[in-house]
Amino acid sequence: MAYLTVNDVRLHFERFPQPGKPVLVLSHSLFFDWRMFQPLIELLHPHFEILAYDHRGQGLSSRSGTLDMDTLTDDAVALIDALDLAPCYFAGNSMGGFIALRLAARSPERLAGCIVMGSSGDLEHQLPEFEPLVQQLAQDGAADQVDTLMYIMFGDHTLRSPEYTALCAHWRNQMRQLGPEIGAAAMEVIHRSSVLSELKSLRVPLLVLAGEQDHAYSQALSKQIVEYAGHGECKVITGAGHSLALEQPVQVADAIHAFALSAG
Repeated sequence: MAYLTVNDVRLHFERFPQPGKPVLVLSHSLFFDWRMFQPLIELLHPHFEILAYDHRGQGLSSRSGTLDMDTLTDDAVALIDALDLAPCYFAGNSMGGFIALRLAARSPERLAGCIVMGSSGDLEHQLPEFEPLVQQLAQDGAADQVDTLMYIMFGDHTLRSPEYTALCAHWRNQMRQLGPEIGAAAMEVIHRSSVLSELKSLRVPLLVLAGEQDHAYSQALSKQIVEYAGHGECKVITGAGHSLALEQPVQVADAIHAFALSAG
Protein backbone atom coordinates (compact mmCIF):
# COMPACT_ATOMS: atom_id res chain seq x y z
CA MET A 1 0.00 0.00 0.00
CA ALA A 2 1.42 3.37 -1.03
CA TYR A 3 0.28 6.96 -1.37
CA LEU A 4 1.37 9.90 -3.49
CA THR A 5 0.18 13.49 -3.31
CA VAL A 6 -0.36 15.07 -6.73
CA ASN A 7 -2.63 17.95 -7.81
CA ASP A 8 -3.56 18.57 -4.17
CA VAL A 9 -5.01 15.06 -3.73
CA ARG A 10 -3.61 12.00 -1.96
CA LEU A 11 -3.83 9.03 -4.33
CA HIS A 12 -3.62 5.46 -3.14
CA PHE A 13 -1.89 2.95 -5.40
CA GLU A 14 -0.56 -0.58 -5.41
CA ARG A 15 2.60 -1.41 -7.38
CA PHE A 16 3.68 -4.84 -8.52
CA PRO A 17 7.30 -4.61 -9.71
CA GLN A 18 8.63 -6.70 -12.55
CA PRO A 19 12.07 -5.37 -13.55
CA GLY A 20 12.69 -5.19 -17.26
CA LYS A 21 9.03 -5.64 -18.21
CA PRO A 22 6.75 -2.97 -19.74
CA VAL A 23 4.61 -0.96 -17.33
CA LEU A 24 0.83 -1.36 -17.25
CA VAL A 25 -1.32 1.16 -15.33
CA LEU A 26 -4.85 0.06 -14.39
CA SER A 27 -7.70 2.55 -13.94
CA HIS A 28 -10.91 1.30 -12.31
CA SER A 29 -14.66 1.70 -12.84
CA LEU A 30 -17.09 3.86 -10.92
CA PHE A 31 -18.39 2.04 -7.78
CA PHE A 32 -15.18 -0.03 -7.58
CA ASP A 33 -11.56 0.54 -6.57
CA TRP A 34 -8.20 -0.89 -7.63
CA ARG A 35 -9.21 -4.33 -6.29
CA MET A 36 -11.44 -4.98 -9.29
CA PHE A 37 -8.17 -5.75 -11.09
CA GLN A 38 -6.79 -8.31 -8.64
CA PRO A 39 -7.61 -11.36 -10.85
CA LEU A 40 -6.19 -9.56 -13.89
CA ILE A 41 -3.02 -8.55 -12.04
CA GLU A 42 -2.34 -12.16 -11.07
CA LEU A 43 -2.57 -13.21 -14.73
CA LEU A 44 -0.59 -10.32 -16.23
CA HIS A 45 2.13 -9.81 -13.63
CA PRO A 46 4.53 -12.25 -15.34
CA HIS A 47 4.45 -9.99 -18.40
CA PHE A 48 4.19 -6.47 -16.93
CA GLU A 49 5.17 -4.27 -14.06
CA ILE A 50 1.72 -3.22 -12.88
CA LEU A 51 0.40 -0.19 -11.03
CA ALA A 52 -3.26 0.03 -10.00
CA TYR A 53 -4.61 3.11 -8.26
CA ASP A 54 -7.78 4.57 -6.74
CA HIS A 55 -9.29 7.68 -8.32
CA ARG A 56 -9.73 10.73 -6.15
CA GLY A 57 -12.94 10.45 -4.15
CA GLN A 58 -12.99 6.64 -4.34
CA GLY A 59 -11.26 3.72 -2.66
CA LEU A 60 -8.51 4.86 -0.29
CA SER A 61 -7.68 8.04 -2.20
CA SER A 62 -8.74 11.35 -0.68
CA ARG A 63 -11.50 13.62 -1.93
CA SER A 64 -10.28 17.00 -3.18
CA GLY A 65 -11.62 19.37 -5.79
CA THR A 66 -13.91 18.33 -8.61
CA LEU A 67 -14.28 14.77 -9.89
CA ASP A 68 -14.77 15.48 -13.59
CA MET A 69 -13.01 13.34 -16.19
CA ASP A 70 -10.51 16.06 -17.13
CA THR A 71 -9.39 16.39 -13.50
CA LEU A 72 -9.08 12.61 -13.15
CA THR A 73 -7.03 12.57 -16.35
CA ASP A 74 -4.74 15.24 -14.95
CA ASP A 75 -4.29 13.04 -11.88
CA ALA A 76 -3.30 10.11 -14.09
CA VAL A 77 -0.75 12.27 -15.92
CA ALA A 78 0.71 13.46 -12.62
CA LEU A 79 0.88 9.91 -11.28
CA ILE A 80 2.66 8.65 -14.40
CA ASP A 81 5.15 11.53 -14.26
CA ALA A 82 5.80 11.37 -10.52
CA LEU A 83 6.54 7.64 -10.63
CA ASP A 84 8.42 7.85 -13.96
CA LEU A 85 6.19 5.28 -15.64
CA ALA A 86 6.19 6.64 -19.19
CA PRO A 87 5.86 5.31 -21.77
CA CYS A 88 3.38 2.89 -20.23
CA TYR A 89 0.35 0.90 -21.28
CA PHE A 90 -2.76 2.34 -19.72
CA ALA A 91 -5.90 0.23 -19.34
CA GLY A 92 -9.21 1.54 -18.04
CA ASN A 93 -12.53 -0.16 -17.38
CA SER A 94 -15.63 2.06 -17.87
CA MET A 95 -14.76 5.33 -16.07
CA GLY A 96 -11.14 4.31 -16.31
CA GLY A 97 -11.68 4.04 -20.06
CA PHE A 98 -12.84 7.66 -20.22
CA ILE A 99 -9.52 8.58 -18.65
CA ALA A 100 -7.53 6.26 -20.92
CA LEU A 101 -8.97 7.88 -24.05
CA ARG A 102 -8.25 11.39 -22.79
CA LEU A 103 -4.70 10.40 -21.93
CA ALA A 104 -4.13 8.84 -25.34
CA ALA A 105 -5.50 11.90 -27.16
CA ARG A 106 -3.81 14.57 -25.03
CA SER A 107 -0.61 12.94 -23.74
CA PRO A 108 0.41 10.40 -26.40
CA GLU A 109 4.08 10.67 -25.47
CA ARG A 110 3.30 9.10 -22.09
CA LEU A 111 1.61 5.98 -23.50
CA ALA A 112 2.93 2.89 -25.26
CA GLY A 113 -0.65 1.75 -25.76
CA CYS A 114 -4.23 2.50 -24.72
CA ILE A 115 -6.61 -0.27 -23.63
CA VAL A 116 -10.29 0.63 -23.19
CA MET A 117 -12.76 -1.79 -21.59
CA GLY A 118 -16.55 -1.39 -21.43
CA SER A 119 -16.37 2.31 -22.15
CA SER A 120 -17.30 5.08 -24.58
CA GLY A 121 -15.83 8.15 -26.21
CA ASP A 122 -19.23 9.79 -26.61
CA LEU A 123 -21.69 11.64 -24.42
CA GLU A 124 -23.77 9.50 -22.07
CA HIS A 125 -26.38 7.69 -24.20
CA GLN A 126 -28.53 6.65 -21.22
CA LEU A 127 -28.68 9.99 -19.42
CA PRO A 128 -32.50 9.96 -18.88
CA GLU A 129 -32.22 6.52 -17.29
CA PHE A 130 -29.11 7.21 -15.23
CA GLU A 131 -29.90 10.74 -13.97
CA PRO A 132 -32.62 9.72 -11.43
CA LEU A 133 -30.41 6.89 -10.17
CA VAL A 134 -27.46 9.22 -9.64
CA GLN A 135 -29.64 11.77 -7.85
CA GLN A 136 -30.82 9.01 -5.52
CA LEU A 137 -27.24 7.92 -4.90
CA ALA A 138 -26.26 11.48 -3.99
CA GLN A 139 -29.16 11.67 -1.54
CA ASP A 140 -29.11 8.28 0.16
CA GLY A 141 -26.03 6.35 -0.94
CA ALA A 142 -26.04 3.01 -2.73
CA ALA A 143 -27.67 0.60 -0.27
CA ASP A 144 -31.21 0.87 -1.66
CA GLN A 145 -29.99 0.90 -5.28
CA VAL A 146 -27.62 -2.05 -5.11
CA ASP A 147 -29.76 -4.37 -7.28
CA THR A 148 -29.76 -1.77 -10.06
CA LEU A 149 -26.03 -1.20 -9.71
CA MET A 150 -25.32 -4.92 -9.90
CA TYR A 151 -27.37 -5.17 -13.11
CA ILE A 152 -25.51 -2.22 -14.64
CA MET A 153 -22.06 -3.40 -13.65
CA PHE A 154 -22.29 -7.15 -14.39
CA GLY A 155 -23.51 -9.31 -17.26
CA ASP A 156 -26.26 -11.92 -17.15
CA HIS A 157 -23.78 -14.81 -17.10
CA THR A 158 -22.04 -13.39 -14.04
CA LEU A 159 -25.26 -12.60 -12.20
CA ARG A 160 -26.84 -16.00 -12.81
CA SER A 161 -23.99 -18.52 -12.76
CA PRO A 162 -23.25 -20.35 -9.48
CA GLU A 163 -19.51 -20.05 -10.13
CA TYR A 164 -19.81 -16.27 -9.66
CA THR A 165 -21.91 -16.35 -6.49
CA ALA A 166 -19.02 -15.40 -4.20
CA LEU A 167 -17.79 -12.65 -6.54
CA CYS A 168 -21.25 -11.11 -6.80
CA ALA A 169 -21.82 -11.33 -3.05
CA HIS A 170 -18.50 -9.59 -2.39
CA TRP A 171 -19.11 -6.66 -4.73
CA ARG A 172 -22.76 -6.34 -3.74
CA ASN A 173 -21.58 -5.86 -0.16
CA GLN A 174 -18.91 -3.38 -1.24
CA MET A 175 -21.39 -1.29 -3.22
CA ARG A 176 -24.00 -1.36 -0.45
CA GLN A 177 -21.48 0.47 1.75
CA LEU A 178 -21.02 3.39 -0.65
CA GLY A 179 -22.38 6.55 0.91
CA PRO A 180 -23.93 9.66 -0.68
CA GLU A 181 -20.47 10.95 -1.62
CA ILE A 182 -20.40 8.46 -4.52
CA GLY A 183 -23.13 10.54 -6.15
CA ALA A 184 -20.66 13.33 -6.96
CA ALA A 185 -18.41 10.96 -8.88
CA ALA A 186 -21.38 9.36 -10.63
CA MET A 187 -22.74 12.77 -11.65
CA GLU A 188 -19.45 13.64 -13.36
CA VAL A 189 -19.45 10.30 -15.17
CA ILE A 190 -22.88 10.71 -16.72
CA HIS A 191 -22.31 14.39 -17.57
CA ARG A 192 -18.89 13.89 -19.14
CA SER A 193 -17.98 15.54 -22.43
CA SER A 194 -17.42 13.66 -25.68
CA VAL A 195 -13.83 13.05 -26.81
CA LEU A 196 -14.69 11.62 -30.21
CA SER A 197 -13.35 14.66 -32.05
CA GLU A 198 -10.05 14.34 -30.17
CA LEU A 199 -9.69 10.72 -31.27
CA LYS A 200 -9.48 11.62 -34.97
CA SER A 201 -5.76 12.34 -34.67
CA LEU A 202 -4.99 9.51 -32.23
CA ARG A 203 -1.42 8.22 -32.61
CA VAL A 204 -1.32 5.75 -29.73
CA PRO A 205 -1.84 2.01 -30.41
CA LEU A 206 -5.40 1.18 -29.38
CA LEU A 207 -7.25 -1.89 -28.10
CA VAL A 208 -10.97 -1.66 -27.31
CA LEU A 209 -12.66 -4.49 -25.42
CA ALA A 210 -16.45 -4.76 -25.28
CA GLY A 211 -18.52 -6.97 -23.00
CA GLU A 212 -20.84 -9.31 -24.87
CA GLN A 213 -23.54 -8.69 -22.22
CA ASP A 214 -22.77 -5.10 -21.24
CA HIS A 215 -25.96 -3.49 -19.89
CA ALA A 216 -24.39 -0.01 -19.70
CA TYR A 217 -22.41 0.54 -22.91
CA SER A 218 -23.17 -1.27 -26.13
CA GLN A 219 -20.68 -2.93 -28.45
CA ALA A 220 -21.55 -0.20 -30.95
CA LEU A 221 -20.02 2.40 -28.62
CA SER A 222 -16.80 0.39 -28.47
CA LYS A 223 -16.72 0.11 -32.26
CA GLN A 224 -17.33 3.85 -32.49
CA ILE A 225 -14.07 4.51 -30.65
CA VAL A 226 -12.09 2.54 -33.23
CA GLU A 227 -13.97 4.17 -36.10
CA TYR A 228 -13.12 7.68 -34.92
CA ALA A 229 -9.51 6.78 -34.12
CA GLY A 230 -9.09 5.30 -37.58
CA HIS A 231 -7.07 2.39 -36.23
CA GLY A 232 -7.06 -0.21 -33.48
CA GLU A 233 -8.95 -3.40 -32.75
CA CYS A 234 -12.35 -3.88 -31.15
CA LYS A 235 -12.69 -7.29 -29.52
CA VAL A 236 -15.79 -8.71 -27.86
CA ILE A 237 -15.24 -10.51 -24.55
CA THR A 238 -17.73 -13.36 -24.32
CA GLY A 239 -19.65 -13.94 -21.11
CA ALA A 240 -18.74 -10.49 -19.77
CA GLY A 241 -20.90 -7.54 -18.87
CA HIS A 242 -19.70 -4.05 -18.00
CA SER A 243 -16.89 -5.08 -15.63
CA LEU A 244 -14.85 -7.04 -18.16
CA ALA A 245 -11.59 -7.15 -16.24
CA LEU A 246 -13.34 -8.67 -13.23
CA GLU A 247 -15.81 -10.97 -14.96
CA GLN A 248 -13.57 -12.54 -17.62
CA PRO A 249 -9.97 -11.84 -16.54
CA VAL A 250 -8.46 -14.68 -18.60
CA GLN A 251 -9.90 -13.40 -21.88
CA VAL A 252 -8.95 -9.83 -21.00
CA ALA A 253 -5.43 -10.79 -19.95
CA ASP A 254 -4.86 -12.75 -23.16
CA ALA A 255 -6.07 -9.81 -25.25
CA ILE A 256 -3.88 -7.27 -23.41
CA HIS A 257 -0.79 -9.46 -23.57
CA ALA A 258 -1.23 -10.08 -27.29
CA PHE A 259 -1.83 -6.35 -27.87
CA ALA A 260 1.35 -5.37 -26.03
CA LEU A 261 3.39 -7.90 -27.98
CA SER A 262 2.11 -6.49 -31.27
CA ALA A 263 2.37 -2.83 -30.20
CA GLY A 264 5.83 -3.19 -28.71
